[in-house]
Amino acid sequence: MKLLVTTLLLASALAHSALASEAKAKSALLGAWTVDVSRLTMAPASRPKSVTITFSVDETNSLRTRVDVVDPIGKRLVADGVTPLDGAPTQVKSNFEADVSATIMPGPEVLIMQLGKNGIPASTRIYLVSPDGNSMVETVAYFAKDGKPILRKNYFSRIH
Repeated sequence: MKLLVTTLLLASALAHSALASEAKAKSALLGAWTVDVSRLTMAPASRPKSVTITFSVDETNSLRTRVDVVDPIGKRLVADGVTPLDGAPTQVKSNFEADVSATIMPGPEVLIMQLGKNGIPASTRIYLVSPDGNSMVETVAYFAKDGKPILRKNYFSRIH
C-alpha cells in the first residue's frame, strides 16, 4: 500500500512538473508588458510615470519576473525574482513589494503569484492574458491597514 501511495505521489509530482514546463514553454504571458497608468485606481498625482513587467524563463526553467517602476518623481524602482511554478515559497531579492514569492501557472495564459514581505502576506496577483495575446489584466488582492479586503485590476498592453 505504501508503495502504491508513493508511486501515485511521484506520478502526480512528475505530471505537475511536466505541465508547468509545458505551460512556460507555450505561455502567452512571456514577454514585456506596460501598465495603462491612466486606469490606475490612485489619484493622478500619485500614479507612477510607468510600470513595465517582464516575464521570462531562466536557465533553470523557472519563471523570472521583473517589474520596473518609474515613480511620480522619476525615481526608478526594480523588483526582480525567479520562482519555480510549483507553488513553493521562494526567497526573492527584497524589494519595494516582497522578499518571498510562490507562483503557479494553471494554464498558459494564467499566472497566480502570492507575495510576502517580512513574514507578512503582501498580496496575491492573478495575471490573465487576453485570447489575442495583446493585453493582460492583473487582479491584485490584499488587505488594507484597517483589515478590509481590497481587489483592484491593472490593465497591461504587450510591448513585445
